[in-house]
Parts: sequence; C-alpha cells; structure tokens
Amino acid sequence: MNMLTLRIFYRYRVPRGGEGLKRIGAVILPGALPALAAGVEPGTTAWMLVSTALVLLMTPALAFFYGGLVGQKNVLNTMAMSFAAAAAGGVAWALLGYSLAYGDGSAWVGGLDYAFLNGFLNQGKLAVSDGMPALLDLAFQGTFAIITAALVSGSVVGRMRFSAWLLFSTLWILFVYAPLAHWVWGDGLLSGALDFAGGTVVHINAAVAGVVAALVLGPRRNFGRVAFLPHNIPFVLLGAGLLWFGWFGFNAGSAYGANETAALAFVNTFLAPAAAALVWIFLDYGSSGKATAVGVATGIVVGLVAITPAAGYVGPLGALWIGALTAPLSHLFIRYRPRLGLDDALDVFGAHGLGGIAGALLTGVFASAAWGGTPGLLEGHAAQLWTQLKAVLYALLYSALGTALLLFFTRLFLPLRVGKNDELVGLDAVLHGEEAYPVTEGAILVAEEGGRR
Repeated sequence: MNMLTLRIFYRYRVPRGGEGLKRIGAVILPGALPALAAGVEPGTTAWMLVSTALVLLMTPALAFFYGGLVGQKNVLNTMAMSFAAAAAGGVAWALLGYSLAYGDGSAWVGGLDYAFLNGFLNQGKLAVSDGMPALLDLAFQGTFAIITAALVSGSVVGRMRFSAWLLFSTLWILFVYAPLAHWVWGDGLLSGALDFAGGTVVHINAAVAGVVAALVLGPRRNFGRVAFLPHNIPFVLLGAGLLWFGWFGFNAGSAYGANETAALAFVNTFLAPAAAALVWIFLDYGSSGKATAVGVATGIVVGLVAITPAAGYVGPLGALWIGALTAPLSHLFIRYRPRLGLDDALDVFGAHGLGGIAGALLTGVFASAAWGGTPGLLEGHAAQLWTQLKAVLYALLYSALGTALLLFFTRLFLPLRVGKNDELVGLDAVLHGEEAYPVTEGAILVAEEGGRR
C-alpha cells in the first residue's frame, strides 16, 4: 500500500453505510459513481440482494434433500417438483401473490396495489422502501413463497401427477400462502404474533398442506408392506448443508438490514440446528444404537425450522434451548408416524409441522425484551404465549381448509394421482421420460400395449 493510498484510506474511511468507499471512488474515479436514489441505503440493499440469493438457493437445496430420500425411480420427479414450484410459483407471486400478501387491503387479504407489477415506480424511478428498492422485496418475499410450496411436495412424492402439481402449487401460493403471509407480516389478522421468518407462514402452513394432500391422494402402493429407503444419502447431506447455508439469508435477511438484529438472527441460526442435531444423535443412539447420517441431517433441518419464528426475538441461549427441546418431539413423531397409517412420504409434518409449532410456541416462552424487544413467558409476559398459540391454530385451520379446497378444485380439471402401473414403474420414466441413473446409453421406451404400460 503506497502513501497516496494510505492518505486516501485514512481520510475517507467511514465504517458504516458504504460512504467511505463512495468517497474513495470520487477521488480515484471522479464522476464515475452516480448519486444514489433518495432513501436507498447501500449496506441494506447489498445485504438484501445477498439474502435473496441465499433463500433462492434453498429450493434447489431442498430438491437434493428430498431427492436423496426417495427411491431412484422417482428422484428426478421429486427434484423437479421443487424446481417447478420456483418456476410457476415465482411467476404467480410476481403477478398477483405479492400484492395479495402486502398490498393495502383488509385484515384478511391484501389489495391489488402491486398486481401485475404495478406500484414499483415513483415518477419513473424505482420506489424505495425500508432503505432499498421496493422491487427487491418482491424477489426476497417470492423466494419464501416458492420454498414453502416446494416443502409441500415432500408429502406426496411418488404418486402425484406433475401437471396436477403445477396447477395446485401455483394456486396454493396465491390463495393459501399469500393470505396467511398477509395475516402475520402484512398488518393483518395475526399481526401481534411473533414470527420472525416464517414458523407459521412457512413451516406450519406447508406441513399441514402436505398432510392434507397425502390424505386426499392416499398412501403409496405397498405402503406399510415395503420399506421405502433413501437411494442417495450423500444427496441428503448435501441438501441439508445447503439448506443451512441458505437459511442464514432466510432468517438474518428478515431483519431487513445489515444490523444488530441480523447478527442476532444469524447467530441463532447457527446455534439452534447445532443443538438439535446433537440431541438427535443421542436420540438415535438411544433408540437404535447407531447415529444415522439421515438423522443428523434431519436434526439440522428441525433445528432450523424451530428457530425460524424466534430468530430475532430470543437470545443465543434461548436458541440453544429451542433447538434442543424441539428435536425430541420430531424424533418421536417421525419414528412412530408409520404406525398412524399416514403416508407423509418424507415426514414433512414431523420435521416442519412439529418443528414449526414448537418453535412458534417456544418463541412465546423465550422471547426476550433485552435481545428482541418483546418479553415472553419467562419474563412475565404470558399473554405472548397465548398470542403465539392463536397464530398456530389459525395457521393450522386455514391451511387445512384452503389446501383441501384447492385439491378438489384441481381434480376437476386434472387427475391428481398417477395410475397403479405408472407408480410401480416410477415417475421419472413415466412422467418425464428420463432416468437419473441410466444403465445403458439408449433412450427409455414406455410402450402401451393392450391398455397397459
């Protein structure tokens, strides 16, 4: 570093807000940096750009996580369901979903202020909100919508028609996810509930929808008679690791700034899944004498789910407790779920439903005025726990009813389930004409003969 550079550095260094770099640029390249739009904070905008990309990564990460858990004849179909949610759901969110969630409306649903991408320009320039271009919020919140819809697919893999999934998941984002997001985050019906990044809106919502869809479609062929084993556990671990990575944007990005709250949410997102995974390891040892890799990955996801509603409201010790207390609930349910006769194929309710419920309620217990600004039960504010319980119940009921109605609506136009023979052959070949692991270089041929495949 030469003396000129040192003089520039010490003269223009400003630790916050990007002003130091802006001043240095003005000295080195005068006129090269245009003035920022009024109200735009470069640090906030940069962090939200990164967070949006991190959350978007979670959907392909989920595809790997789910894809590894299914048999090899359905891996491509399972992964494609997540990517389809990103495609169709992303378009639907931009055109209508964001407006229904965050437009000015009633306590039940937003208005049409942003429908068809209206409302993002102000006198020919991008409108600014929360220190960043408002259009960026459309993308950030859209990544939440698509990962939520993708989560639902884990309950119905191996038996749902891809075309029916496309229609259903698109409608579900518009008419189930968006209104519930408005209730919690859009100053709607449940605005008093603490849900920092989606315990009710994302995880409980998706898990209940998955259970309803599994019940409507019915169990897979040979469910209860054949063990459905993961075909690629390294995929599961890769998916879990990428989910944890993306979840830092999911939770810390929900602070809407590179600030103290983001740092708290970031650290809590580091600690809670670590605690949950550690407890899961001990539970695996206690139940089977072996610590499974799938168990470690599942424990990480359960801890991430549990801390999501609490990330910006509890201290680090609270995050450790939330992860540790949630893991046994999910572990017990997942272990005994097959005995209930419920074919929730990839245990969406066990991980996301119970994790989301426990996380939402424990937020009301461990919320700290010192850390997050709102006291919980342990600080003498029992009313917050009741508010959390009410939000959980509303989410359960609305998601169940809305999902059932949309499934029956979808069935009016498209069959929901593939045929018996198609299911036995595998959905990769039947619905996509592809194999994840072809044994030859030839194409797959599925011939119809006498009405049979």
